[in-house]
Amino acid sequence: MSDKEDKLERPPSTFERIGGDEGLHKLVDVFYDTMETLPEANHILNMHPKDLRSSREKLFMFLSGWMGGPDRYIAAFGHPRLRARHMPFPIGEKERDAWILCMEHALQSLEIDSMLREHLLQAFKQTANHMMNTEVKTD
Repeated sequence: MSDKEDKLERPPSTFERIGGDEGLHKLVDVFYDTMETLPEANHILNMHPKDLRSSREKLFMFLSGWMGGPDRYIAAFGHPRLRARHMPFPIGEKERDAWILCMEHALQSLEIDSMLREHLLQAFKQTANHMMNTEVKTD
């Protein structure tokens, strides 16, 4: 089977369906731009470094592989160990909800079909729930 035939039979990855690098950069940029502007997200913004370039790049790299595109994060940093890397930060309901709110805004900015948007939102919610590490609701 040729590469051309393989590509014809293989359904597009989520990475491809959101627009590849361009779509993923837009998702990440709108996510962090929203975090920087929404008062409801100020407390999670404060968990990040002042300069968000590294955070933006790491999220882009992680989501690339997570969505079936190039595994950039693993190539640069090894296994993501997502929960372990977030353990230093208290993540409760308020933090989870703010993160999801920012991601919902970002997903709405993409020109993708509604079923894909909903699928991604549910996957992000599941991941955000997994990141929770405290029962304490921070104010």
